[in-house]
Amino acid sequence: MYSPIIVAEALINGLMLGAVYALVALGLTLIYGVLHIVNFAHGALLTVAMFGVWICSATLGLDPYLSILVVGPVMFGIGYSLQRYIIGPASHGSDNNILLVTLGLSIVIENVLLAVFQSDTRTISTDYAFEVIEAGPLLLSYPRVIGLGVAIVTAIALWIVLNQTRIGRAIRAVAKEKTGASLSGIDVPKIYAITFALGCTCLAVAAGLLMPTFYVNPRTGAAFVLVAFTIVVLGGMGSITGALVGGLLIGVVESASSLYLGDSLGQIGIFLIFILVLLFKPTGLFGARQ
Repeated sequence: MYSPIIVAEALINGLMLGAVYALVALGLTLIYGVLHIVNFAHGALLTVAMFGVWICSATLGLDPYLSILVVGPVMFGIGYSLQRYIIGPASHGSDNNILLVTLGLSIVIENVLLAVFQSDTRTISTDYAFEVIEAGPLLLSYPRVIGLGVAIVTAIALWIVLNQTRIGRAIRAVAKEKTGASLSGIDVPKIYAITFALGCTCLAVAAGLLMPTFYVNPRTGAAFVLVAFTIVVLGGMGSITGALVGGLLIGVVESASSLYLGDSLGQIGIFLIFILVLLFKPTGLFGARQ
């Protein structure tokens, strides 16, 4: 039996890990909420962002957190271009075209990364990776505290963009009724591209938060995207609030499962929740439209 302090530390650290998960899911649910597509390339694009952070550290000596300022705009450009010139044109066919295109993109990106970086694992060594912050009797992981703070700031920034800016109002108008938005003069294909780019920018932030304590190889993103899909289903497809709350909940569940079942079985709780949500509340906790 674990002491209450150990259990509390595990749950709080899980909450902070969930904040990073939420960032990955945030991009996925934003893209679904506006473009109504399930982006199977999301994990591969996270891997690209993580390699971007690693390159910034290896070549420029940038701290992983500061690398977000470089990788973020790059991922925005990549996301904009992918939607504008590949995914967008493919959307004029059947819905299956989009699924096949994003799945194909995922395979292409992974194989390009394999050709460039081989299958070797890369890490970034920092002075603070294993530092802890004392909060009374609790010892909290320093990188995860940073992760929680940045995730909250990013979610607030995204909310401000969507609700307080002209481009955000255009995105919400397109998400609600694209035909009406088009008739009112909104460039719908451009809004789609910007939305996809914002989703990829969220991945850049998540990559910067992950790299101090995680590794990257060409297949790293696949593990995170499974968790992200679970969070999106749990929170409600297309719900930004649901992605944030779902991510935090999944982080706590994973941490509790790891504590009592061991690290190798830590994700059992996540997928048990996934199955239960599909069975009893398929619209997710926040009941977003499908």
